[in-house]
Amino acid sequence: MEKVLGQKLASPTPRISSSRRSYGSIFPHLDWLTILTYFVLVALGWMNIYAAVYSPDNVVNILSFDINSGKQLVWIGASFLLIMVLLVVDYKVYEHLAYPIYGFIILLLLITLVVAKPIAGSRSWLDLGAGIRLQPAELAKFATALAASRFLGSINLRQQNFRDQMILAAITFIPPIIIVLQNETGSALVFAAFILAYFREGMSPLILIIGGAAAAIFILTLLVPQLYLIAGITILMALATWLDYRLLRRFKIMIALWMVVVGMIFSVDFFVNNVLQPHQQNRIKALINPEADPLGYGWNVTQSKIAIGSGGFWGKGFLEGTQTKFDFVPEQSTDFIFCTIGEEHGWVGSSILIALFLLLLVRIVNIAERQKSVFARTYGYCVASIIFFHFLVNIGMTIGLAPVVGIPLPFFSYGGSSLWSFTILLFILIAIDANRAKDLAR
Repeated sequence: MEKVLGQKLASPTPRISSSRRSYGSIFPHLDWLTILTYFVLVALGWMNIYAAVYSPDNVVNILSFDINSGKQLVWIGASFLLIMVLLVVDYKVYEHLAYPIYGFIILLLLITLVVAKPIAGSRSWLDLGAGIRLQPAELAKFATALAASRFLGSINLRQQNFRDQMILAAITFIPPIIIVLQNETGSALVFAAFILAYFREGMSPLILIIGGAAAAIFILTLLVPQLYLIAGITILMALATWLDYRLLRRFKIMIALWMVVVGMIFSVDFFVNNVLQPHQQNRIKALINPEADPLGYGWNVTQSKIAIGSGGFWGKGFLEGTQTKFDFVPEQSTDFIFCTIGEEHGWVGSSILIALFLLLLVRIVNIAERQKSVFARTYGYCVASIIFFHFLVNIGMTIGLAPVVGIPLPFFSYGGSSLWSFTILLFILIAIDANRAKDLAR
């Protein structure tokens, strides 16, 4: 009897020990491959920021605070401290405080719009003193991702009503509207990437189709004379009706669609010439034909392509880029930092950098797919969509495939606000995923 009783009293001990282990540190459950990719990108970015500002006639130590690489190192160190905080905080806080965080960032954007001093025509920077500036538009990305994910976690996107659609649209587009008022069009365009995440959660593909068609018509209108374009679309619609007679039953719809397309074609010219500002018009002209004014609006793209092409297969070597050293490419350490990779490390270095970003994106999608909650999964896809948009547009604009809209290359370009924004985006997701893995290990 005493032996049996002793066994019963002793039996709970291993369960308590197991429970304690399950409530322990999340660090064994972190996605270390994703974290390693992050650190590699940040380190390579820091080295290339130094290469972008390096001058053989006036050599300055990479750690000097007088140049961008030294300043960036401070932001990198602060980011590492931020990572520790993000991983230690209870992961449930991110969902519970999603709306308050979003509201605070909206307030910060409005304050910036009122009190910020114009810098290069933009009122988007808050001066914090001691030479430190903060761009709330960058922080708005992770705040919007949290709020949109929290909202989608409370509804079924496939069955949502009109009211839910309007709420989701407001959450998504209020920040970019304020950012546009700050004259930061490039940063505002990034918020369109959220549609990709919503599509994963069941949003109608019709929105993507309409958006893609509108973008195609806009680009074609800039490239093809209006009358030729209208004639081509008319012929295509007539041919489709002839091949599928069932479309004749929807003749009125086809006519209405044709009128909408024609209206869009005529409105593009008005929009470009009367709505866009001169520098925005020049960006579109530079995308279509930079050779038309190589010393004017086509200068940035032309010099960028020259720098990348001059690197050849292996590149000229670290700190050996001539285009960089003589300041032919503007904004070398921020928007056009990919030129430094292309010139100094050639096709090989550019391919390795692209491979690193693709690896990071694949890892983020994998993390998102293994989440159990709609909030966590949607947030993961928001992170992937934002990073993908930045990666695609930033590299695209340096090689002449996208307009120069002034958005940084994630983790790579110089800038504390940008680095902090992407770090917060990524490590909130990593923290959520690590806690999911820890819960499964219980």
